[in-house]
Amino acid sequence: MIIGLAHVAITVKYMDRSLYFYRDILGLKHAFHVNDQEGNPWIEYVQVGPQQFIELFHGGKNESESVDQQIGFHHLCIRVADIHEIANHLTSHGISLDVAPKKGVGKNYQCWVKDPDGNRIEFLQPEEGSPHMAE
Repeated sequence: MIIGLAHVAITVKYMDRSLYFYRDILGLKHAFHVNDQEGNPWIEYVQVGPQQFIELFHGGKNESESVDQQIGFHHLCIRVADIHEIANHLTSHGISLDVAPKKGVGKNYQCWVKDPDGNRIEFLQPEEGSPHMAE
């Protein structure tokens, strides 16, 4: 049976920029790395929660075209305790907000940014009565 979400995987172009963003700006722990069979860097893991990770794959080369209503990966959502605190933290580190904190139609507070490779990230502060608070 399914017991949870283990990781989300993203291939990145510049690992140093991605690790700086996820580790140093967002404050996620760089948990471990995996080398390929030849001993070369392959995957870096940053920890989001207990046994929950973002896998950052080395070696991205080709950016995908942005098209309207694209099928596939849409965004990564990270749950936060205080939407205004994370928004202020991000902007104080020079990260532009794509969407400033607001209450969305799902009854949650949210704000949006992009990581160094342009992947969309939503920060979510669920509120009482939100479907996200249901067990």
